[in-house]
Amino acid sequence: MGLDRAASIEDLRLRAKGRIPCFAFDLVDGGAESERNMRRNAEAFEEVELTPRYMVDVSKIDTRTTIFGQSFDQPFGMPPIGMLNAFWPGADLTLARLCKAQNIPYTASSASSTTLEALADAADGNGWFQLYVSSDTNVTEGLIARAEAAGYTTLMVTADVPAAGKRDRDIRNQLAVPFRFTPEVIFQCMCNPRWALTSLKHGTPNVANYADLLQSATSYAEVQKTLITPGFTWDDLKHLRERWKGRLLVKGILHPQDAVTCAELGCDGIVVSNHGGRQVDFGPPSIEALPAIADAVAGRMTIILDSGIRRGADILRARALGADFTFAGRAFAYGVGAGGDAGARRAFEILQLELVRALGQLGVPSFEAVGPSALSTVQAATP
Repeated sequence: MGLDRAASIEDLRLRAKGRIPCFAFDLVDGGAESERNMRRNAEAFEEVELTPRYMVDVSKIDTRTTIFGQSFDQPFGMPPIGMLNAFWPGADLTLARLCKAQNIPYTASSASSTTLEALADAADGNGWFQLYVSSDTNVTEGLIARAEAAGYTTLMVTADVPAAGKRDRDIRNQLAVPFRFTPEVIFQCMCNPRWALTSLKHGTPNVANYADLLQSATSYAEVQKTLITPGFTWDDLKHLRERWKGRLLVKGILHPQDAVTCAELGCDGIVVSNHGGRQVDFGPPSIEALPAIADAVAGRMTIILDSGIRRGADILRARALGADFTFAGRAFAYGVGAGGDAGARRAFEILQLELVRALGQLGVPSFEAVGPSALSTVQAATP
């Protein structure tokens, strides 16, 4: 299927699956354990019904929105995804440049395969930086100082990785970073020559922001132990709030009281997220956790919804349930995997056109005008 015939994000996913070796595709496509939580993320959106209103002038549709004092052309952006260059070579820079071109935010991951400085240059004012708080305070401080020097004004702290998720696909694939070129891996690369040749051009992907740490470590597993902090607490977040002078977001919030605590500590926003179903398999879908969180902190901070968005209408569902903004990470990843730069643009185009169509069908000409009244009367009345 050519990119011009891809009608949905799922079409792009299937095209990407046919172009990428299994071990690399599963790195992004997979979830934790039985992947129940990952599946429920998408399924739960389908259970949220919106009621169209008619006889409304929708000849002009406005998808713009403003968060943190900055105007974006669309109410969706790119969240952090680590090691994305392993999925498709050069994906980090491709998506950072796309986000700048389309005036939407791009979030550089601590675990990206491209340095945070290079991604800041590519995003050019639209870049945010995501931080994994390390058990080594020197590592954390080093990343924060580099983010400041690179010009990032928004820091996103990931809170939902007190322990590494168990991803069965990665275990079956015997995934290692850097890749171990076993006979099976070599065979998969031979079956996907375009990915293999492009990878040779870009070089073996690694966690570029931890180059010094990798040099002194004996394995990537040792590096992971440094990056994951089981002892990260609210006191640590308080110190980060005092240390970081720009906007501070906390990613991975699923409980209303945690959202309230973030607000009380002076955080500027939260990302309601279950890490795309990649960390735990027993938690709630993000969209189901959203309404109670919105009730608890709406108006006190910006609420971003992450995990499970595959359609433009999903963005409206999230808005109706209390989100100010959304992320669509896998959608963009599938696009770049399906066709590099052109595939990334196609993923953006699909979401944007579906969003415009859904607003028109809903009878609301402006994204910012969407609210709880758009929910079906049955769902709106449900406690």
